[in-house]
Amino acid sequence: MIPTREELYAALEERHGAALQEKLSCAQVAVCGLGGLGSNIAVALARAGVGTLRLFDFDRVDISNLNRQQYFIDQLGMYKTEALVQTLRRIAPYSEITAVNVRLTEENIPELLADVPIVCEAFDKADQKAMLVNTVLTRLPHAYLVAGSGMAGLESANAVRTRRVTKRFYLCGDEHSDIADGLGLVSARVAACASHQATMVIRLIAGDRDA
Repeated sequence: MIPTREELYAALEERHGAALQEKLSCAQVAVCGLGGLGSNIAVALARAGVGTLRLFDFDRVDISNLNRQQYFIDQLGMYKTEALVQTLRRIAPYSEITAVNVRLTEENIPELLADVPIVCEAFDKADQKAMLVNTVLTRLPHAYLVAGSGMAGLESANAVRTRRVTKRFYLCGDEHSDIADGLGLVSARVAACASHQATMVIRLIAGDRDA
């Protein structure tokens, strides 16, 4: 049986406290890129009861994604936006979850993210990461940005950390590992970086600006 909105909210409030849960329920977060980082971030935020999630990607679910991304075999071939919304609505049926199947660019980011107070960067490629970071920081002065860099390989997860780069910019990861260095992306370490990003988002929602 699906719990009512009130029952689900009460269960979250019991875990997080009334004040924090109220902030989470009223919060709006954008997740840009729905791969290993973004799909895990979105699941963590949905489970925390974030009220509004806005998801952006243009790719489809591929068999190579299944080792680290929050997709299932029966979702192969689906757009990631559609597949992840399907999953998140099973987790958080009363959250407002919208997804746009689009490639984010310098031109469309200012419009698509105009009213979003917290943006998560979760792209795969360095040039796309840099583009999103630069565009958000220069064109969206109201937004906090939480990005990821360095989560490949099997180096200790203790090397993954969150660092406050500027007043509005936070960077999570070990900041150096890359799939080109050898061993690629392993689910647990990617999830560790995604968890850092999701935790920083929740801290920002709570009003804590320290990394």
